[in-house]
Amino acid sequence: MARFDEVLLDLVKPMVEDKDSLEVRQMPSNNEKEIVLYVYAKNDDIARLIGRKGSMAAALRQVMSVASHTDNKKVSIKFEQI
Repeated sequence: MARFDEVLLDLVKPMVEDKDSLEVRQMPSNNEKEIVLYVYAKNDDIARLIGRKGSMAAALRQVMSVASHTDNKKVSIKFEQI
């Protein structure tokens, strides 16, 4: 089983300026087929990770959904500012 929080952290780390405040946590879900990941970062970095019209967030979700296919799970990514 993959550590999805570590995979997502490796993907987003090069995109942010304040790497020390960046954190990715995997939270429990009511649905056993769903993985919920929260990305915590500073306001400017969150804006960068979401992108214009959500394009970067959509791309991150797409990559993570491909990674989760082997476990037959759905990945949800939520962005929160610190």
